[in-house]
Amino acid sequence: MRWLPFALLLLAAAARADQTVDVCFNYGCAAEEAVHFSEARLAWVKAMLLSANSSERERTLLALVVGQLYGWAAEQTPVGNDRAGNFADGGMPGQMDCIDHSTTTTRFLRMIEGRGWLRFHRVLDPVRRSLLVSQHFSAAIEDLGDGISVIRTDARSRTWAVDSWYADNGKPAWIAPFDKWKRDDGPDI
Repeated sequence: MRWLPFALLLLAAAARADQTVDVCFNYGCAAEEAVHFSEARLAWVKAMLLSANSSERERTLLALVVGQLYGWAAEQTPVGNDRAGNFADGGMPGQMDCIDHSTTTTRFLRMIEGRGWLRFHRVLDPVRRSLLVSQHFSAAIEDLGDGISVIRTDARSRTWAVDSWYADNGKPAWIAPFDKWKRDDGPDI
């Protein structure tokens, strides 16, 4: 029975080691596959994000991390065929619309948040650009402040869109203030 606490400790460590996240693709989450992230890769994500010393820096690093997570997902799924926007995919399997991206990016962000690697932001539910015409969805985060950035009092101005739809697979996500994201068509793609 002396080995029982040691065995429980090993089981707890193994449970935390690797992580699987469901990635959806083929427009409207028509297809979904589990993607396995090794602890070695997650250690890189952790080191990147925990090096941030401000909310602005954390957003910059988060854009890179989201792109890298998609790049790793492309090793296990057809999402490597995804190109920026909806028109450059060429009908290949693995293409992603904004619903696929907002859903998957939110899952990536929740994984990161669940591991305690976001210090200056919290993950929100996906946001929508309009109700009827030209709808567009994105993952979203809220800036919690860091004592360095200007303190904002209205929740809307603290909300940031994390929009990976505008980038080719593996490239950094576009992170923009919600108000800018809502009125813009995004970066040039």
